[in-house]
Amino acid sequence: MKKKKLILWALSGLMLLSVLVIYVCDALIKETARGRLYSDINSIPYTRVGLLLGTGKYTKRSGELNAYYIRRIKAATSLMEAGKIKYLVISGDNSRKDYNEPEMMREDLVKAGVDSTRIYLDYAGFRTFDSMVRLKKIFGQDSVTIISQLFHNERAIYIASKEGIIANGFNAEDAVVEGVMAREKLARVKVFVDYLMAKEPRFLGEKINLPD
Repeated sequence: MKKKKLILWALSGLMLLSVLVIYVCDALIKETARGRLYSDINSIPYTRVGLLLGTGKYTKRSGELNAYYIRRIKAATSLMEAGKIKYLVISGDNSRKDYNEPEMMREDLVKAGVDSTRIYLDYAGFRTFDSMVRLKKIFGQDSVTIISQLFHNERAIYIASKEGIIANGFNAEDAVVEGVMAREKLARVKVFVDYLMAKEPRFLGEKINLPD
């Protein structure tokens, strides 16, 4: 009986600790992003470079068009049209020959009227962490407007702050997708684990210079 009670107490303590860790990580990320998130295109200040965070064009589960993707394309196009950014870096996953987030996004941006000569691709943005670190170390940027949904922008802004990048987030319209927010909570904890373990991006490589 005593052994069972000890196990129950241990499990309860572990659950409580897990909840506390998730809460603290979430709160720290939200606080860092406070005042740096914009949904109104007229309010967001000009930044020379925008960073469009990649996602798949189609959902893995149903194969339907991904609402996050469509709305990020729309947000990036709006920023370019409004003159709020001059150049756009698209950072996403190209880990397989048949899957290329940056190229897919560039094609749709060009179809929407964005000048292709002002778009630069980062094929090694496998995670948000990689995208932000590479923006600094490969593309040499220390200020940026990040383009994604609000919850994603919050986390990216926190990583930017750790990398010495001054970042604002332009919030693409959100979507309701099952399980996304639960995964986001865990992703926020992973950010702190990455820094505790002094993680580096999967790939770095040669520097890419953007025009003035």
